[in-house]
Amino acid sequence: MIDRRAFGLAGAAALVGGTSMARVGARIPIVIAHRGASGERPEHTAMAYRLAVAQGADFIEPDLVLTRDGHFVCRHENEIGGTTDVGARPEFAGRKATKVIDGEEITGWFTEDFTLAELKTLRCRERLPGVRPANVAFDGQETIPTFDEVVALAAEEGRRAGRIIGLYPELKHPQHFARAGLAMEARFADRLKAHEFDSRSAPVFVQCFEVTPLKTLRGLVKTPLVQLISDAGGPVDRPDLTYAGMTDAAGLKAIAAYADGAGPHSRYVVPTDGAALSPTTGFVRDAHAAGLKVHPWTVRRENAFLPTGLRSSGTLSEAGNVAAVFAALLRAGVDGVFTDNVAEGVKARNAFIGGKA
Repeated sequence: MIDRRAFGLAGAAALVGGTSMARVGARIPIVIAHRGASGERPEHTAMAYRLAVAQGADFIEPDLVLTRDGHFVCRHENEIGGTTDVGARPEFAGRKATKVIDGEEITGWFTEDFTLAELKTLRCRERLPGVRPANVAFDGQETIPTFDEVVALAAEEGRRAGRIIGLYPELKHPQHFARAGLAMEARFADRLKAHEFDSRSAPVFVQCFEVTPLKTLRGLVKTPLVQLISDAGGPVDRPDLTYAGMTDAAGLKAIAAYADGAGPHSRYVVPTDGAALSPTTGFVRDAHAAGLKVHPWTVRRENAFLPTGLRSSGTLSEAGNVAAVFAALLRAGVDGVFTDNVAEGVKARNAFIGGKA
């Protein structure tokens, strides 16, 4: 069990660059470290989370998948061939498999085919070496963290920084894991309760692209929940819905019946024609009218992820005018922003609340 006092829940006022649930409620925008400081360290590693905190992140995001023996570990996907050295490990060659995940056929190595002890023998590596070549220098230095380890890390870093470090876990592919005999919802509710996060004021948001798991969790815990909204398709557990159809006033009102926030692709808030940012939509207005917080994803500084008009003259791996993207989203009234580049996000947020954006 993690001592809630480690998160400062008793009290001191939050610092600029830190957060409190009072700050979240006051709609001072929060900066959410997407998989840690993943623009500068391999994603979902302890070093990425720690760097994010050092750069001023309010929340760190661990994506969660399950091991064969039911432990939550932090990987963006349950397929781990691209983020670990498993493909170079002869003892696990026989674990390579082809599976259908959310309707897509994928070949690789999957966390549900490994015990936690086996996964702990693997080493993490950069997922996008072509876009983030500097991160390759950190390959092989760390193992896959568990959710419980990240809770402990947040508490430790919070004590060191003198502020709350919130957690923003995402449940990945719940339908797939349920079909594999590893239903996530009750297991995760147990972990939230074990860490005393079963509270409306917990420094935690639980997110998911699927609908049913959030509705199930709503009946199990009081922890704030966020419905993620992709820019295409729809929730795999609800073929009657499309993500686009969930973004109008009626759709957002329906989300508010079971969730506390919406996590849309940033284009639902500030569209782009590929060359430039377009005028703000009514998404934030409608979400706020429904009582939802809005935390769009994901702002990245590399040219590869920016409209052409905001790119620098360098290669696709070099940084462009990401400040313009942050400023547009903040001006739209969002309650927080997911980013791979925490330092830039904190700078933009602090300029915004200082009246300079």
